[in-house]
Amino acid sequence: MNSQRILVVEDEQEIRELLRYLIARAGYDVATVGDAETALDSLQTELPALVVIDWMLPRMAGIELARRIRHDAYMKNLPLIMLTARGEEVDKLMSFDAGFDDYITKPFSPRELIARIKALLRRAGEIEGNHLTLNGLDLDMAAHRLRLRGEYVHLRPTEFRLLEIFLRHPKRAFQRNQLLDLVWGRTAYVDERLVDVHVMRLRKVLQRYDMESLVETVRGVGYRLNPSFTSA
Repeated sequence: MNSQRILVVEDEQEIRELLRYLIARAGYDVATVGDAETALDSLQTELPALVVIDWMLPRMAGIELARRIRHDAYMKNLPLIMLTARGEEVDKLMSFDAGFDDYITKPFSPRELIARIKALLRRAGEIEGNHLTLNGLDLDMAAHRLRLRGEYVHLRPTEFRLLEIFLRHPKRAFQRNQLLDLVWGRTAYVDERLVDVHVMRLRKVLQRYDMESLVETVRGVGYRLNPSFTSA
């Protein structure tokens, strides 16, 4: 049994029990709750490795639950997956803006669900014993944290992994599908536009330190580190 614990927040009992079965079969410890308020109580008692959240919950929607998690210093680093029947692009963008790391639409493939859980946990837990540095930027791989110009800055797992890839390959321009493979893994079924969303999130963090141009858009290709930063 994998010691990692997954919390599922889903109000429909049949789907909740299906998710419990599928995730437990993959080797994880699973806890399930039926509403956001119970989820918040559970999170204050014990933090799981990852949370799967339905959008349409009673009283407090899943998207509001995510916002509360992201604004709580104790919980803000939790990997979050939205699981919902709402599949329009505007719904996905709202979810990412609220702080979700991934988005799965119902009906879902059990294999895809488990693949995405594994990929997100892998991104959240990758640890290497070194630092990647560049012009006032220090990415500490062992502690899994970023320091910009002497100040520690919060990065979610996906943005951390993206920045790591760019810093390890400062002269390379990456296509979106290449970044999908490197960050989400070949077994994850995700849209290339998700790369744009997380690059935008990374730039917002860097913008506070006048470093938003660190990651450059290469027209017709994808993204790379800005040569003006790597040569400075």
